[in-house]
Amino acid sequence: MWPTTSFHIRPALLTTALCLVAATPAHGRPLRRLFEPTDLDLEDPGTLELDTQVGLLRGHDPYRLSIPDFELDLGLTPNVEVDIDGALALEGPDSGALSFARIAPDNLWVAAKIGVWDAHDPDTGLTWAIGLQVGPKLPTARGVHGFGIEGLLLATVHNESLFLTLSAGGLLDPAGGDSGRPQGVEGGVDLASALDKARKWSLTAEIGGIHFSTDDPNQLAFTTGVAYSPSESVKLSIVVLGGLLPGSDRFGVLLGVSPAFRLWKRH
Repeated sequence: MWPTTSFHIRPALLTTALCLVAATPAHGRPLRRLFEPTDLDLEDPGTLELDTQVGLLRGHDPYRLSIPDFELDLGLTPNVEVDIDGALALEGPDSGALSFARIAPDNLWVAAKIGVWDAHDPDTGLTWAIGLQVGPKLPTARGVHGFGIEGLLLATVHNESLFLTLSAGGLLDPAGGDSGRPQGVEGGVDLASALDKARKWSLTAEIGGIHFSTDDPNQLAFTTGVAYSPSESVKLSIVVLGGLLPGSDRFGVLLGVSPAFRLWKRH
């Protein structure tokens, strides 16, 4: 399914407290998966999409088997959708042995993604859009307590064959033990480019990172892959991941399946 921007031009107040993000720190803090840049593709009202990825990742020390990384998106209006973003993994020992001894859930991010403004240039065929994604972080990871918050400002430009989104914001995670709350700023780029006229095949790429103001290792990682949409309601993908900073996973391969379902018809 090729991304579309489905909201209309309208004014809005952009007021959001942007704090930020945790990682795989020392001092006994729980593991956290990488920051993943997102897009401004809003689901149609009544459409539910489940974006899942499974695969093998090598962290700074242990291996991790994603079972899965998931995002659940539900369109409520042409300008608003609800996103539930989380992950469940089997994690290996810190020795780096290829075995999986414990379940490692991530914190759950429940957010509203809101389209704020868009405009189309008929001469160039480009559409420009601005949006916001913000919501609480639920303490579902091991050894954490309290609620957090995460927020992103999203800016997109796209035409029929290219979709580019810049994201920037921050996060304050649930506290891990007595070590405090990881926080900082985050940002990234999400790119999708059609490889054929029917837009069934596309090239995908992301780069994203986190700069912590707390005692947590900074992250910078990239992914690249290919997606295939055999129908309007299903997308398949394969991506490879590489980490560039100590807080990132070193490398990984993920297979994705993203089915979409119509729950109710738009009136």
